[in-house]
Amino acid sequence: MKFKEFMKTKGAKGSIFMGILYAVCMLGIFLPGYTAIPGNIDQLPIAIINDDKGEYGAQIADSLTDQLPFEDIQTDISNKEAIKDLEKNDLALVVHIPETFSADLQKGDVSSSIDFSINEASATAVSSSMQQIVMQINAQLSSQFSQQTAQGILMNLHVPKEQAAELAAQIENSYAGNIVIKNDVPDGMHNNMLPMFLTMAIYVGAMIGAMQLVGAFKASRGKATKTRLFIYMQFTAIIIGMLAGLVSTVMSFAINDLSGVDSFFQIWGQQILNYWACFNFTAVFVLLIGEAGMILNIPILLIQTIANGATINRDMMYLPYKWMSHISPMYYSVQAYFNSIFGSVSAAPFVLGLTTVGFVAMVINVLIVWVLHKPLPVAVEK
Repeated sequence: MKFKEFMKTKGAKGSIFMGILYAVCMLGIFLPGYTAIPGNIDQLPIAIINDDKGEYGAQIADSLTDQLPFEDIQTDISNKEAIKDLEKNDLALVVHIPETFSADLQKGDVSSSIDFSINEASATAVSSSMQQIVMQINAQLSSQFSQQTAQGILMNLHVPKEQAAELAAQIENSYAGNIVIKNDVPDGMHNNMLPMFLTMAIYVGAMIGAMQLVGAFKASRGKATKTRLFIYMQFTAIIIGMLAGLVSTVMSFAINDLSGVDSFFQIWGQQILNYWACFNFTAVFVLLIGEAGMILNIPILLIQTIANGATINRDMMYLPYKWMSHISPMYYSVQAYFNSIFGSVSAAPFVLGLTTVGFVAMVINVLIVWVLHKPLPVAVEK
């Protein structure tokens, strides 16, 4: 066989096609998707709560509202409610100006500072961007109030006003904003990305498993009813999920800063659910159009790597990625892991979402098998 003849084989042509397709899909999906950082940072909702009884608090609140690059700034909410929303990732940042801020500043008491609360159990781009913004705010406020605070201290020591103003400029910055980290994530990118890596490890295996199990389903036609074979596929997916889930959970505990028997079984249980849901989700196209369904599954996988919310918050996503997040098993899995591993609120709503996606996908698969895969006579074993 000559090289020219080899290049005409089905395998060579398929490899060329998949190589080009993967490059086009990856760059065509990733590059536009990640332009949302930092371009769509203004889409994140934040809250500014001013409980200060004096004039400084109102000035700061108005100044931040005008200057911060956010379109959705909530001000008519209590600090307690805002912190709850922050822990649920419904808010990206909570700025709280305490009741005695102006009075303390005028007396030269800097123990009462502004609280900037950030939830680290959230999309990486969100928590890191919020910390950078808070540092910039603190630098501006420190410069703005340092001379006022210093002058107040000197006036209380009965230093003449003119002399106090002159000496105030020589005193170091006395304002310090208080950054409050909610749901602190241990240091290391491997910890920040653990929810995504746990999910992707299962998703990719389930996607390949869908092609292989559907192949086994088709190859076994005539040996059992299609209903029995479909049930066999579902049971096999659950067994694989138990095995792959156990291995992935053990590895995550060995590498990451995790502890606790309860959290071990919680992660393992979700990994089993992940495999079953992702198997049914990816099997839809394979049952529908055969092995060519993998051509559709690859771009859908790549879209979900952005739409899962591990790096970019849903509020920052462009519409195609935002739409995908509502039907994506990866999105619900990643968000559930953020809450169950690092967060302080229940992961139940996201686990329910993941279960719903898997169940709906299974029902669609049942309909595909029922309508498109005609029954074959079952051979009687002797």
